[in-house]
Amino acid sequence: MKTVKNLIIGFGKGGKTLAGALASAGERVLLVEASEKMFGGTCINVACIPTKAMEFSSRLSKAQGGNFEDRAARYRQAVEEKAKLTAALRQKNYDKAVSAGVEVLVGTASFTDSTHVSVRLSNGDTEEVQAQQIFINTGARPFIPPIDGLKESRFAYISEQLLALESLPRHLVIIGGGYIGLEFASFFRNFGSEVTILQDGDVFLPREDAEVSVKVLESLESRGIAVLRNTKTKSVQDRPDGAVLTLETAEGQKQLSADAVLVATGRRPNVQGLNLAAASVELTERGAVKTDEHLCTSAPNIWAMGDVAGGLQFTYISLDDSRIVRSQLLGNGARTTENRGSVPYSVFLDPPFSRVGMSEAEAVKAGYSVKIAKLPAMAIPKAKVLRQPEGLLKAVVDANTGLILGAHLFCADSHEMINTVKIAMDAKLPYTVLRDAIYTHPTMSEAFNDLFANLS
Repeated sequence: MKTVKNLIIGFGKGGKTLAGALASAGERVLLVEASEKMFGGTCINVACIPTKAMEFSSRLSKAQGGNFEDRAARYRQAVEEKAKLTAALRQKNYDKAVSAGVEVLVGTASFTDSTHVSVRLSNGDTEEVQAQQIFINTGARPFIPPIDGLKESRFAYISEQLLALESLPRHLVIIGGGYIGLEFASFFRNFGSEVTILQDGDVFLPREDAEVSVKVLESLESRGIAVLRNTKTKSVQDRPDGAVLTLETAEGQKQLSADAVLVATGRRPNVQGLNLAAASVELTERGAVKTDEHLCTSAPNIWAMGDVAGGLQFTYISLDDSRIVRSQLLGNGARTTENRGSVPYSVFLDPPFSRVGMSEAEAVKAGYSVKIAKLPAMAIPKAKVLRQPEGLLKAVVDANTGLILGAHLFCADSHEMINTVKIAMDAKLPYTVLRDAIYTHPTMSEAFNDLFANLS
């Protein structure tokens, strides 16, 4: 029996950050991770970093042009470079944890009660662990819908599998019109693949501002990406050189051939195999670990962080979760999920789409009297320099206080710009601060001068 004060299950952003903090405070920490290929977590291995590496390489390839074979060769090189990058980051994360005094154990963890966990090692042996404090940071896993033939198809991939595919598909079909699917659609299209997105619903990006969503859709379609709405995938059948999807549309059943199929239908909290009931850890209706504002579960000595806790599925949320837990254990306990401020996010399209706060419809529904600021991206000098004039910037302002309620930026460098808006919102600065600020020129950020001068 191994006895420790702190047991962290999952080597993700929240887990590894908390592990380092506790170890630096002189406490004994055991970090359990199911796979050596996941040291550092989802972000650096199969999500944020590899997809953004591919997105960057795809834009370089697009600029170089050439025929499909030329692009396919550059795609293979990008896959190799991406693999080297993630391997280096994975090793760096492991070395950093160990050098901080964290003990790392590779195996799958399962609770036997609220203070005991059984870890099944890769060689089949079992390590029993007793811990005073336990932290769950097991992330999320892809949801595979019950489509006939989908699980059996040799040409159907989840995102991490498609990232490892060495041959560029001539036609990529994506099941799901969410953010993950859109990012893959964008960079595969840049590499030269024909791309078709299949979406169940009628409204494209239904959670986003309707006006901005239309601009995103128009941009995708102008690049040759087909977005089929009101389209349900009924079955997937393999053929020697690819798959055939049977679709149900308003016009009846249709068939669509694909060299590769990406299943991008969302992710679910990864609680499988943890045996949480044995520890009296409750789940939400959506299958996430139920936590309070301090991320404590129904078991007082067990916390959950990151995607498994059912919040927004961003690595920086997992990072902030570790701050919340650390605040209780090593600080004054003041930090909670209720006071972390506005949460921005970006979808790395070409150009990227970024958002923070409320949409116009959400603000009106919440009872605010609003003013709206809009600016076409083509009005920004730097957008012309970057040869990315498409897009729209839109902000929602409280008419009574002048405070920014939300911003929706579909333009080049929006993933950098949105952080400025987030800071202004958290600091409760009126929109005039961004409107009247002096920015370097030419930059995309100076667009805030004109955007917030256009209030109506």
